[in-house]
Amino acid sequence: MDSYDAAYYRHHGHLTVNGVFPSDEMDSVVRDIEQWGESFLQTLPAEQRSWYIDGGVTARTVLRKLDNPHAHRPAVQALARDRRLLDLVEAFIGPGVSVYFSQIFFKPPEGGGPKPAHQDNFYFGPADPEGVVTAWIALDDATLENGCLYFGDGTNLGPVYAHFAPEGEPFNLQIPTDILARQPMVPAPVRKGGVSFHHGNTFHCSGSNNSNKWRRACALHFVSDGNSFDHPALPYDHSLKFRVS
Repeated sequence: MDSYDAAYYRHHGHLTVNGVFPSDEMDSVVRDIEQWGESFLQTLPAEQRSWYIDGGVTARTVLRKLDNPHAHRPAVQALARDRRLLDLVEAFIGPGVSVYFSQIFFKPPEGGGPKPAHQDNFYFGPADPEGVVTAWIALDDATLENGCLYFGDGTNLGPVYAHFAPEGEPFNLQIPTDILARQPMVPAPVRKGGVSFHHGNTFHCSGSNNSNKWRRACALHFVSDGNSFDHPALPYDHSLKFRVS
């Protein structure tokens, strides 16, 4: 990455880099997470279904996400350690980084639900807000039709706002509508194998999947050396912090 790209990230709060990984490597990760997802769904307790099941208009029961694949799947650990990714991550938050939390997002075809606008740093409550960057790895093409990310340009330079959760959805923290109404959101399509990076303060959201194609992704939340989630809005397993460089 050249200095111009890093400057763009610091000014806008996000940066999309295509071509980080080849398609066949993404296919391998998809096969692995599909197997994991099938076994996870079979044993998912009823009281946890609202957290993990997609709430869109899909005709079948399908997972919305899985948490901490970096702690459970060697294929995702390999992505987290990969120098093609780490060189980019360290350009944003410096050398010496760990994955503190990670997610697989499935967003199934023909109705996979949206994710409301939020700031990761409200969820995480990091000791150093500048030392958090999310690497959102596209396991499929992420397009306008299938629910790519949208970002609020420059919101990384502003505060972290108090979020609210709809009734019955304590996990679905989001930016208040009066604040969001003042902030344009721009789409950020990314090709399969590309990575969309964003600062922990940056507003971001995704739309519904209105296509007949999957929009799967792996989000690795990296923190700088010594950083931690000191006052998170949701519980995180701090023992899963995974040093990668």
